Amino acid sequence: MLNKKDFEEMRKYMEAFDAQREKLIADSRIVLKSSKAAIYAAHRGDMKDADVLLEEAKSNIKKIDSLLKKDIHLSNSTGAYGDALEEYSEAACYVHYLKTGKIPTAKQLGVDVEVYLSALGDVVGELVRKAVNSTIKGEYKTALEIKDFVNELYEELMLFDWRNTPVRKKFDSIKYGLEKLEDLSLKIKFKT
Repeated sequence: MLNKKDFEEMRKYMEAFDAQREKLIADSRIVLKSSKAAIYAAHRGDMKDADVLLEEAKSNIKKIDSLLKKDIHLSNSTGAYGDALEEYSEAACYVHYLKTGKIPTAKQLGVDVEVYLSALGDVVGELVRKAVNSTIKGEYKTALEIKDFVNELYEELMLFDWRNTPVRKKFDSIKYGLEKLEDLSLKIKFKT
């Protein structure tokens, strides 16, 4: 005969796990939305709003981390948190670059290396957009500085052995972004 009490305990565990998983997904969505909104605010030049949104995302990341400490299996049950961390890293790097001309490290952001490296591909996409918009406004120096930064980033990333990992696709997007920036730089040189 089966130990029904044992099955009842397993059922309760699974129900509690599912509730925690749903909370993890919901909180991850908040991080994702706040991070995307921070990027859009930065594109509009509203750095104050971008900072507030990044703090909101960071606060929710801390809530998620405390939830993950309760059950380590949660981190393996959904990709939503990884996606949220990647979006947060992208937003934090982009906003920090706009303020300082530099990007924070993975350690400074509190994310693992794979999340960070993957986010860099998306950061370059945002920087390309910023360079194009700057050029349209006649802010050629900004566009050329972005091109130089992306070139330096690309040179560093070329030293990695990417194999056929998901991060490899992001690395390829950096290469294409750099090509767009080089083309833009050439147009700027002929225009000025």
